[in-house]
Amino acid sequence: MFSFFRWPSARVTLVVLGMTAATITPIVISTPALSQNTVPSTTPSPETQSPATPSPTSSVNLSDVSSDYWARPFIQALADNNVISGFPDGSFRPNQGVTRAEFAALIQKAFPNQNRVRQLSAGGFSDVPAGYWAASAIQNAYETGFLAGYPGNVFRPNEQIQKVQAIVAVTNGLGLTASSTGTSSDLSTYYNDASAIPNYAVNSVTIATQSNIVVNYPDVKQLNPQQPLTRAEAAALLYQALAKQGRVQPIASNLPATQYIVGGTQTGTDIVSLAASSNSLTTLTSLLRTSGLADILQQPGPYTVFAPTDQAFAALPAATLQQLQQPENRDALIKILSYHVVPGAVTSSQLSAGELRTSEQSPVNIKIDSANNQVSVNNARVIQADVKASNGVIHAINEVLVPPDVNISQLNQPPTGTTNGATPEVTPGRTTLGGPSYIGGGGNIGLSGDDTALGDSNFAVFSKIGLTRNISVRPSVIFGDDTIFLVPLTLDFTPRATAEVGQRTFSISPYVGAGVAIEANLDTDFGLLLTGGVDVPLGTRFTLNGAVNAAFMDETDVGLQLGLGYNF
Repeated sequence: MFSFFRWPSARVTLVVLGMTAATITPIVISTPALSQNTVPSTTPSPETQSPATPSPTSSVNLSDVSSDYWARPFIQALADNNVISGFPDGSFRPNQGVTRAEFAALIQKAFPNQNRVRQLSAGGFSDVPAGYWAASAIQNAYETGFLAGYPGNVFRPNEQIQKVQAIVAVTNGLGLTASSTGTSSDLSTYYNDASAIPNYAVNSVTIATQSNIVVNYPDVKQLNPQQPLTRAEAAALLYQALAKQGRVQPIASNLPATQYIVGGTQTGTDIVSLAASSNSLTTLTSLLRTSGLADILQQPGPYTVFAPTDQAFAALPAATLQQLQQPENRDALIKILSYHVVPGAVTSSQLSAGELRTSEQSPVNIKIDSANNQVSVNNARVIQADVKASNGVIHAINEVLVPPDVNISQLNQPPTGTTNGATPEVTPGRTTLGGPSYIGGGGNIGLSGDDTALGDSNFAVFSKIGLTRNISVRPSVIFGDDTIFLVPLTLDFTPRATAEVGQRTFSISPYVGAGVAIEANLDTDFGLLLTGGVDVPLGTRFTLNGAVNAAFMDETDVGLQLGLGYNF
């Protein structure tokens, strides 16, 4: 049975680890996972092929650009207008890197009527032969001011273009200029990795940011300037540039893609949307929606929000969060959240020591420590200042502010956590304290025992199905010679710690539980199962999972499960 899995344990372990690393690394590492390095090709790019007849509807079908792919609105619109096209096999390969020659071809398609500002010398670039497939596009990109060559009269057509180089090219070629409307010119306001932007590109990136043509996925605050530009990123950049020129309509504000467009005035970057896109403000986002204040904070405003992080909420007395979300405590929740909101957009440089009146009408006390460049609100410390939204500004703080007329220790407490004294409502598939439900796959590494597949290194499929705010069922199956099904019921905790990878911070949500282990063989066996692990949310789509499972059958088998889940 399942003889396919009868491999030497060490070999299987390496395979599982390799598969797990290949699956997880592109998402966890802060460098842009979507910028895949490919071997430069001298074959014609799909952008140079004869385009199909334009159609007013989305008639171009690209097999690997799904309906929920982050860049689909940009890609589909450009494909429908013959600016880009797919490969002969019907794919678009959105995560593939773009060479300088390919980017020149894209430029020629997107901006065919640009004025020429210089002339390429006779003979052109020494590494671009007259018969080269992109020779005309390269000459056009050079003469219209988008791209330049390197010393020695070379163009390096097969070199992958960096994201920052593409931004500079578009900014220069279109002759964009800095904004004079008061938008910030401090790039650290927009990007956590602003220090990685080369000096030569700072002015161009500033202009591009103010023009709303920069698109960052999966983290709008992470530019990754010196990483290779992907085909999806190129489509987003060019579409935004065309929108800036008024040649296409901005993408609809209700599309998820808007949250990745950088810029203070861009739709989709209101206070609530920015909080929802942050891994550290998930609790605040949930409470804003529960209280009904989310709709208010998505209006023009402007507002200033002192935003407690998930850790700040987790530090509240036990069960406080659950109590605040009860209908009978809604007034107290609104008071607490309103105490974090100040009318008007007040940046950190505009704050001054003293009282500052909030939307709850009670003032907060601002303290300025100029020596250490530190701002405090009551007893809370501002840990990230000046996150600019389209309708205000966010300052992340490390404690929850409680107005003086609210006593959280005296909140109404239903006997069983519900308003009618019944058991908590069970909603399969709901989000728990630890995060959303998911289904995924990965590997199991056997730690001890050989009674079941749990004790060996095998492939695993697993899931989390939230039942209540604290309880989940996590069925999984580990394939092998003695396939085993694990069905634990787990207690999910709020994020208790953080993990930093590069310049990104991830919350860690632990859980523990017990259940039944079922060995699928000729004589089906049952045994006690104990489990414990952590979930690491990776944005809105994926959750990284690691767990230790112990099954008490004829022998005790222990395995380490690692994998990636897709949230639903």
